Amino acid sequence: MRDYQRRVIDDELDEFQPRLAATHIFGAKGVGKTATALQRSASVLSLDQVRDRELFQADPDAIETETPPLLIDEWQRQPEVWDRVRRSVDAGVAEGHYIIAGSASPPRGTQVHSGAGRIVSFMMRPLALAERGLGPTTVSLGAMLRGEARASGRTKLKLADYVDEITASGFPAIRPQPERIRGRLLDSYIGNVVRREFPEQGYPVRKPTALMQWMAAYAAATANTTSYNRILDAAMPGVSDKPSKPAAIAYRQVLSRLWLLDPVEAWSPTESRIERLTWAPKHYLADPALAARLLKVDAAALLRGSQGTRSHLRDGNLLGSLFEHVVAMSVKTYAQANDAEVRHLRTHGGQHEVDLVVESPTGAVVALDVKLTATPVANDVKQLLWLRDRLGDSFADGAVITSGSQAYRRNDGIAVIPAALLGP
Repeated sequence: MRDYQRRVIDDELDEFQPRLAATHIFGAKGVGKTATALQRSASVLSLDQVRDRELFQADPDAIETETPPLLIDEWQRQPEVWDRVRRSVDAGVAEGHYIIAGSASPPRGTQVHSGAGRIVSFMMRPLALAERGLGPTTVSLGAMLRGEARASGRTKLKLADYVDEITASGFPAIRPQPERIRGRLLDSYIGNVVRREFPEQGYPVRKPTALMQWMAAYAAATANTTSYNRILDAAMPGVSDKPSKPAAIAYRQVLSRLWLLDPVEAWSPTESRIERLTWAPKHYLADPALAARLLKVDAAALLRGSQGTRSHLRDGNLLGSLFEHVVAMSVKTYAQANDAEVRHLRTHGGQHEVDLVVESPTGAVVALDVKLTATPVANDVKQLLWLRDRLGDSFADGAVITSGSQAYRRNDGIAVIPAALLGP
C-alpha cells in the first residue's frame, strides 16, 4: 500500500470524526474515500465483499461490538446498515464509533432514514490542485473570505503542466500511471459506469451507445449553462432513435446518485442588489479528465487547440472550459474546508457573469473568475469590479485565477492568483 497522501478533508475529519458517533464520507468511486477512512479505523466491514455482507446479515448487532472506529465501506450495497447505525447512535454508542463510506446512493426504490442529527456527511472529491504535490500554496481561500489574504508567491507550473493535470485526473490510483495506461483506466471507469453501476442502481441500460453519447454531450457543455434539452438534442444529432426525455432525466438522476455530476448551482443571494439573475447550473462532471476522455482529446490535442466534439454546446474553447473545471473542483474542496458554498452568477442575456462565487456562513463573498492566461488585462477583471460595486461590504475579496506564475494584487484591489497557488 502506497504511503498515505493527506487530503484537505483530513483537517475536517480531525476536528469532527472523534466527536461524532457516526461520520459519513461520500463521493465518486476512486476519489480516495477508503484510503482516508482506513487511516482512522481500527476495524473494517467491507460490504462490497460477499463474506462481510453475509456476516452483517447474520448478526447486524455485531457492528456495536467491533473495535472502534469501525469503517463500514460501500454501505449502499447493504442499505439497511444505515438505519442500523442510526439506531445505534440513538441508543448512545460512543463518540467516534462509526465511519461510513459510500460511492453511491442506495439503489432506486430503497428507503433509508436521512440520518439527520445522527450521521454527519462529508463529501470527498478527486484530488484538488493543492493536494497533488505541485508545490506550496501561498494564498488561502479562508483568508480571502476573512478579507485577510496576501496575494504573493510563485509557481513553476506553465500551461502545459495544467493541461497534464487536467488529463491525468484527480483519481489517486490513476494519475501516477503512464499516459496511455491512464487513458485505458479512464475509459474503463466510464465503461464500468454504463455496464455495472447503472444496473446496480436499478437502471439497466438498453442502449449503451445512447448513454455514452449523452455523457459526451454533457461533457461538451462543461463550465456552461447549456440547457438539458440542448444536451439531449446534441447527444445523437440527426438520429431519430435518440434517447427520450425521460431516459435523459434518468441518466442525470443515476449519474448524480453516483456523484459523477458535480454542477455549480446558480447564486441566489438573500439580500440581492443584483437583478435578473439566471438560475441554470453550470455543468461539471466529477473530474475534467472524464470529460476529456468522453470528448476524445488528450493533452497534445488540447495544446493544439482541439475543440473535441459538439463544440457548439459551449462558449469559448474546450481547454478554457476544462481549466475552469479543474479550478472549480479544487475551489469546492477548499470552500468545504471553510464551511462555505460555491455558486456562479449570470444575469439574463449574459451581460454579467462571475465564474465562482464563494459565500461563507456569515455572508462574506469571494468572487473568482477563471482565465486561461498568464497575465490578465483590464477586461478580465471588469466583472469582479462590477460585483464589488454591487455588494459593498459583503465583498470580502476577488481574484482572477490564471495559468500564470506570479500571484499579486492589482492597483484596483483585485488579486491575480495562479491556480496552483490557491489553497484552503
